[in-house]
Amino acid sequence: MKFKKFHALLVFLIIFLMTMSSVAATCNIIVITDPSGSDPNGAAAGSMSFAENMFQSTFLMSKNNHFAVLSGGTGSSDTRLDSIVDAVANLENNASAASAASIASQYKGARLVVGGPNIGAAIGGSFNAYVITVDDASNQIKVTPYSSGVATLQPGQKGAIIHLRNTAGNPLYGTADSVRKETAMNIGKMIRDGYSATTILSEAMGEVARDSGERYGGGGVNLISGISTDDMFTPTDMNQTGYPMDEEYSKVCDDCGWAMGYPAAESYDRCPVCGSELRVVYAYEALGSALTVSSNAVSVSVYGTDKPGVASTTQEIVEASVAKYGYDSSAIAGSINRAINNGLLMGVDHVEPKDLNVKQGSKAVGVYYNALPGDRSAPAWDLPIDGNILNILGSIQTAVGIILILLVVFRSRLLKSFQNR
Repeated sequence: MKFKKFHALLVFLIIFLMTMSSVAATCNIIVITDPSGSDPNGAAAGSMSFAENMFQSTFLMSKNNHFAVLSGGTGSSDTRLDSIVDAVANLENNASAASAASIASQYKGARLVVGGPNIGAAIGGSFNAYVITVDDASNQIKVTPYSSGVATLQPGQKGAIIHLRNTAGNPLYGTADSVRKETAMNIGKMIRDGYSATTILSEAMGEVARDSGERYGGGGVNLISGISTDDMFTPTDMNQTGYPMDEEYSKVCDDCGWAMGYPAAESYDRCPVCGSELRVVYAYEALGSALTVSSNAVSVSVYGTDKPGVASTTQEIVEASVAKYGYDSSAIAGSINRAINNGLLMGVDHVEPKDLNVKQGSKAVGVYYNALPGDRSAPAWDLPIDGNILNILGSIQTAVGIILILLVVFRSRLLKSFQNR
């Protein structure tokens, strides 16, 4: 990916950052468990903070070159943006991670964490970090603190970098030093024990959120597979915090795949589809699931509607259907239509197999919806008789009802008249 491919995104970031107060990620983590790049979950990175406005400007990812640039620090937003632009340009010109990270020192208060499976990782600028390494031969874990210059995880080395500071106003202010060290040790143990980078990232972010209060997303990226959490946890409005990474995010039925996000999930104790018990998924766990590629993972694309919740619910439904029935267009369409009938998918019409683009070879399913007109939440019932007949029957029923009411009201008069006759 050439630098110009970042141009549109960087222009957006410039406009965006000019409209918001200065904010920075206070937790940056990058984990590399497979420097060869063969494990689809072997390298991951993420950011979060106690601060407001944690939008995805806190990290950039090159899907083609498999590197990420995480930003932060105490400098202004335009300072951080300038450092990001320079770092990306250097990495596109094959600079080392250490060289790209060192650019942060040229900008007052800026911090850069850069890296990927092929180039290792590095942190430069204003930081308090640990570099974690795990020796392949001896499984020895080494955790080294750094706070100035450039700290590097060498290319080809299993390990991680974690930066953590507390934000002013955080009720847990003062915990960063101890949490940073403890989390670094736990990251090392998980690398040693063979966990994937995406799992380690999610667990580390959960630990930092709980213990240090630097808890709002942010989000993460899978550097080998090119997957991002996008706006799963970032705030929807300006000057707001993102989603707390240590709080409940959704409830999931492991039997049929039904899922519902909070706060709506609070209303459900059991699965409304199959009646099974529901599992609570915390935000950091949802981050790990979103980034982790599994052998039965399905890439689902939704078209025709932008109604909230449709895309994520469709993803869960399609994954459950594929796991049970395989890549069968009719079965997937049936699963989606049952969800529509049960009220799990709202604002879209029923689908037919022809509305699906199923590619088993690439494990991808495209779903083409027709959005319902106006404010309708569910499609019209598919009844076996014509609607006009129902209208006639309704009119007859209304007439009969009126007659019965008249008989009740005037029953005594009618009885007396009948007796007189």
